[in-house]
Amino acid sequence: MPYFPILTWAPDRLSRNAGDLGAIVDLMDEQKLLHIRTYSQTFTNSPNEKFLLMILCSQAKLENDNKSINVKRGIKTKCEMGWRPGVAPLGYINRSFGGVTDIIPDPERADVITEMFYKAAKGWSGRRLKDWLAEQGITTRNNKPVPLSSVLAMLINPFYYGEFQYPEGPGARWYKGAHKALISKELFEQVQQTRGVYKGKWGSKQFAFRGLLKCDRCGADITAQEKFKKLKNGEFNRHVYYNCTRRVDPNCKEKYINEIDLCVLLREFIEENYKKIDISDKLRAKVEKHYSVTKTLLDHYKVEVQLENPFIEYSRYVLSNGTENEKTTFANGIGGKLLIKDGKLKLGS
Repeated sequence: MPYFPILTWAPDRLSRNAGDLGAIVDLMDEQKLLHIRTYSQTFTNSPNEKFLLMILCSQAKLENDNKSINVKRGIKTKCEMGWRPGVAPLGYINRSFGGVTDIIPDPERADVITEMFYKAAKGWSGRRLKDWLAEQGITTRNNKPVPLSSVLAMLINPFYYGEFQYPEGPGARWYKGAHKALISKELFEQVQQTRGVYKGKWGSKQFAFRGLLKCDRCGADITAQEKFKKLKNGEFNRHVYYNCTRRVDPNCKEKYINEIDLCVLLREFIEENYKKIDISDKLRAKVEKHYSVTKTLLDHYKVEVQLENPFIEYSRYVLSNGTENEKTTFANGIGGKLLIKDGKLKLGS
C-alpha cells in the first residue's frame, strides 16, 4: 500500500474540529501518514512534532470560535436594536446610510401587501391572492411572479405587524422590530384564524422521540405535544410531553411523560440494555466517531477517565446535551419500537 505526504499551506487547513484533528493524529500513529509539509514547517510521526501540530490546530480552532462569538454578539446587538438581520421580506427593503442599515417599507409594494392581508382576512385563498398580486404587477425582487409558497409564508410572518424571531426555532428569543408595521397585530391574528393555520408564534412541531415509542398498556402509538409557559421577562419556555394516542383504547390510563424525564429514562434503559439494542449504520458511525474523538482528547490531556461502551457514551451526550436534530437522528437510528408503561421502558417484540 503506497504512502504519501500531505502538502498544505498551513496545518490549520487540515482540521475544522477535534474530530478531524484526532483522525489525522491517529493516521500518523498507525504509520499511514508519514509526514505533513506546510509552507514553513514539516510534521512527522514524532511526539514533539505531533504535539506542536495539535497546538497549532487547536489555536486556529480557538480563533474561529472567538470569531463566531463576536459575530453572534453583533447579530444579537442588532436584534436588540430592532433590526432583523438578513434580507427584508417582500413589502420592505433594506437601506444603508452613514454605515447604518435599517429596513423601510417598499414604496412600490408595501400598500399592496397591506391590502393582501385584508383580503386574506376576508377568506381569500392563497391561489386567489397569488393571482391578484400578479394583476397588481407585484413581483419578486428578481422580477418573477410571486409563487404560492411565498404568499403563504408571508401570511404567517409576524414581521409584518412588527415582531420577529431570530434565529427562527423553538426557544429562540422574540424581538420588537424598529421597522414600520404594515398591518396591526389584530389583523394578523384574524388572518390566522380565518385560514385555520395559526399554531402560535413560538411553536415547532419537531418531536425527537415520537416515532420511537409505543404504549405497552394498550398497544397504540405514543404521540407528542408542546406547551408554552410565559416567564416574567416576557419570554416563553417550551415543554414537550409524550402520551398515548388512545386510538386503540380511548380510556387508556397511561400517563404523560415530560421529554426531560423521558431522556433520563432512555439513558438508564440504554445503560442496562445496550447489548440488545440494534442501531443503524448511520447511527453506529456517529457513535464510533464521538467515541474516537472523546478518547483522543482524554489521552492528549492525560485525563484519567474510564470510558464505557461507545453507544452508552454517545447516548449520554445526545440525551443530555444534544440538539433537537441530534436527538431525532438518534431516535431514528434505533431499530424497532420501545414500549413504555408506568414510566418504564422495554424492548418491543
